[in-house]
Parts: sequence; C-alpha cells; structure tokens
Amino acid sequence: MFDIGFSELMVIALVGLIVIGPEKLPRVARTVGHLLGRAQRYVADVKADIQREIQLEELKKMQAEIEAQAKSVEAQVNEQMRKVEADLNASILGAKNEAADPDAAHAPKPPPPPGAGGLPPAA
Repeated sequence: MFDIGFSELMVIALVGLIVIGPEKLPRVARTVGHLLGRAQRYVADVKADIQREIQLEELKKMQAEIEAQAKSVEAQVNEQMRKVEADLNASILGAKNEAADPDAAHAPKPPPPPGAGGLPPAA
C-alpha cells in the first residue's frame, strides 16, 4: 500500500516518542493499530463488494447469451418439426388416396399424344 521502509518507521517511532511521550505512546500505538486494522477491513470489504458486482454482471451476461442460444435452438427444432409434420401429412394423404383407389396407383400411365415429344404441357 505505502512504500515505507524500516528506516522511515524508525524515524516515525522516534518522533512519536518525543512528541507523545513514553507513557502515552503504547496506548496511541494500539489505537493507531486498531484504526489501521479497521481501515484495512473496510478496504477489503469494498473490494469484495466490487468483485461480487463484477461477477454478478458477468453472470447476467452469460444468462442472456444462454437464453439467446436456447431460443435459437428452439426455433430450429420448431422449424424441423414443421417440416417433418408436413412430410408426414403428405405421406398420410398419399396413403389415404392410394387406399381409396388402389387400381389408380398401380395402373400404367397413358402414353403422351403424338407430337408432344414426351414433354408435359407447359402451363
């Protein structure tokens, strides 16, 4: 936090001993220690709160991304289901038509009229 070396601490202690006096110095040092401890705990609590907020924000972003991906997958599955349903309905309709007129399904198709070249008529 602060770049204070041993020599600076010794100078501060010597000045404190001279200014405060030897009787009050231990009590003042204890009080300063308690205040510094409180300040450090307060700073640690603020850091922890900030870290929790950052994590919460990241989780919210992740949740939004996952929800978007889930909606995309759901849309793809719904589209595939519609395609399969349409294919099944067409197959069922074809089977019903075949069951209603079994001879028409197996009867040979009539040959095209002469001069048509075997091509179906243009619409």
